[in-house]
Amino acid sequence: MKTQELFTTELTVQPGYLNIVASDFDARPMSYVTPEGERMGYEPDLTRAICSYLGLTPIWHNLPMAEFYTCMDSSEYDVVWFNQAITPDRQQHVTFTQPYGLFDESVLVKTSSTASSPEDLAGQRVGGLADSTNIALVENFPGAIAVPYPGSDKVLPEMLKALRTGEIDALIDDELVLLVAEAEDPELRMAFSLPTKAQFSIGVAKDRPELSEKLDNALSALIADGTVEKLWEKWIPWKPFPL
Repeated sequence: MKTQELFTTELTVQPGYLNIVASDFDARPMSYVTPEGERMGYEPDLTRAICSYLGLTPIWHNLPMAEFYTCMDSSEYDVVWFNQAITPDRQQHVTFTQPYGLFDESVLVKTSSTASSPEDLAGQRVGGLADSTNIALVENFPGAIAVPYPGSDKVLPEMLKALRTGEIDALIDDELVLLVAEAEDPELRMAFSLPTKAQFSIGVAKDRPELSEKLDNALSALIADGTVEKLWEKWIPWKPFPL
């Protein structure tokens, strides 16, 4: 892997460092923090590879998801990089790079539920992250009641707890993170998946156009040399590499 030298002191908010808006909650296999404080998963490994290519050191900041994009107007951070699909609303605050993965969404229920399709959720409460691509899909579930959860810094654990306690009847989120929840809790099961192929990308501060270009170029180079595919196979081996 070829290492590129830093281009200008204005490339990032803090020269030599990439300040990243993210969350600390467990979102395996995409991202999680070990008891020792090390950030692991597909996204952190890819972050380290891209930062190495650009001669940058990554710094992750744990913020509530509800603040991911409003905080980008403050010029304190360089990128939003945590399970983020491209949407028109988010593009008002950041410039997205090309995607580093395509991901489906799914619905998780308790094993006692008989739901296996959107139609089966009529009259039922479906929880999801507020203002997300996930919760927007509930509008197309006939008769389902969308229950948006504010994007706290523990929103996924909060939604899973709500499902377990019966506060909601189903939970919609990214398929990858719900597969982990299903595997770890015998009382939960995947009702169905939605082949949305959402484009997950890096959201770059709009006042950092050079950084956006360099991140995009680095991602292209690491896709071309097989680095991204190897990381995908390490963390998401059950799904074919989509790029």
